[in-house]
Amino acid sequence: MKAQKILFITSEIDPFVPESRNAIMGRSIPQYIQELGHEIRTFTPKWGNINERRNQLHEVIRLSGMNLIIDETDHPLIIKVASLQSAHMQIYFIDNDDYFMKRLINADENGNEYEDNGERAIFYARGVLETVKKLRWVPDVIHCHGWITALAPLYIKKAYKDEPSFCETKVVFSVSATDLKNDLGKQTLRCIPFRGAVLNDIKDICENSFTHTELMKIGTKFSDGIILDSPDVDPSIPAFAKERGIPVLDYQGEDFAKAYSDFYNSIVED
Repeated sequence: MKAQKILFITSEIDPFVPESRNAIMGRSIPQYIQELGHEIRTFTPKWGNINERRNQLHEVIRLSGMNLIIDETDHPLIIKVASLQSAHMQIYFIDNDDYFMKRLINADENGNEYEDNGERAIFYARGVLETVKKLRWVPDVIHCHGWITALAPLYIKKAYKDEPSFCETKVVFSVSATDLKNDLGKQTLRCIPFRGAVLNDIKDICENSFTHTELMKIGTKFSDGIILDSPDVDPSIPAFAKERGIPVLDYQGEDFAKAYSDFYNSIVED
């Protein structure tokens, strides 16, 4: 069996946000994988620096309208869509006034990281999964790329494990070098539990701190395979994966598409 349908949950996509390695990879991975013959869907946050008019974003009313409760507060889930015509891709955007409107990716204009980055990651992961359920689309593989996607594997494997869209889906997580400098704190831990996802699931990782390294380890623990997205990844993370028998694809550089496609197939066949 081969991985035909790939869902990409990514942190940023060029050219919707200023150019960066994450944004270039956020576009290139799904584009090249699609060109290899896979059917794809791609999600990204609707960051505050994305110009809706210039990029022709519009709300998808039939997918919007749900409220996600985080820390006993309702947060409306808004879904927008735009086409990346040069790559023949449609992009879904997860939006919310509290977490994304007028706010940048991980830090403000002065470089100060947002104190609720952990909550933003929770909202994004759950928002994508709820939207995919509404699309009635069943991916063979879900590839999570970027720090804000790191909690998605936990929710897929624990909170959504019995959902038809995800019960047989394999998860791949791209482990990045340090994107976040600050500890995500106890507030994030308090907000994580949802359905079958409980703090006991990550207690072994976050008992003493909740930094970028711990976030990457959570993404790793609940994935069926990880990809090293940088030559500078904290070596404790692939070691963590190998201790648990989780397959690791080493950093591939610019010529990655065939290796990624083969990695998806190998995980689905296991």
